[in-house]
Amino acid sequence: MLSPRVLVLRAPGTNCDHETVHAFERAGAIAKRIHVHALAEKPSLADDYQILCIPGGFSYGDDIASGRILALELKTRLGDLLARVRDRGGLVLGICNGFQVLMQTGMLVADPDGKPRASLAHNRSGQFTDRWIRLEAKPGKCVMLQGLDQPFDLPVAHGEGRFVTRSTADLEALSAAGQLVLRYATDAAGQPTNPNGSAGDVAGVCDPTGRVFGLMPHPERFLVATQHPSWNGRLDGDAFGAGLAIFASAVKAVS
Repeated sequence: MLSPRVLVLRAPGTNCDHETVHAFERAGAIAKRIHVHALAEKPSLADDYQILCIPGGFSYGDDIASGRILALELKTRLGDLLARVRDRGGLVLGICNGFQVLMQTGMLVADPDGKPRASLAHNRSGQFTDRWIRLEAKPGKCVMLQGLDQPFDLPVAHGEGRFVTRSTADLEALSAAGQLVLRYATDAAGQPTNPNGSAGDVAGVCDPTGRVFGLMPHPERFLVATQHPSWNGRLDGDAFGAGLAIFASAVKAVS
């Protein structure tokens, strides 16, 4: 059986593409970095891939708003390419800046009229946040979180990751639809770990199909236990990091 192929989309300012390729390769896929301009010149390149991932970083310097310019480029130059990947049974993953991009494209949380129910705003602290946090997954239909039924840690690094909805009713509707699949949890001491003030402690969402997933934490930065700040004497040095499970779930789903 051939290994699944992953297209890791990069743009000016992207800085987590190499790590994301490595993560997918550790999970058993064949991954390749492709620049958005190359994909715009030949959109059919995406036909050779089962997963399309938009990694973290600061695409186009996060001018205007985080992820806005790359999202506009995807919509204007590539049209419905992301939807086509999803509709033919593929997966779309957005990590941190990639999550911001997906939110800007309307792929994740649009209402029946196509209007966004939510967005990602500046952290309530007004500061860039870079630390480890505790997470809880409720995978439901989300393909890439299957098997993550216990709380786990991942690092975050963002200044614009606060999930906000138009109204409380929109937050409740998204929750009822099973799209709020990843949330910031409490730590071992029972203290909240929400790093940005997200409504409902939301850290990641999926689209109604479960095949498009965006999250603010960085799973590519926790593939082995030794990457965790508390690994020495507290974690099994040979254990996989929790982030690898997300990539492995994605690869398994399209294998």
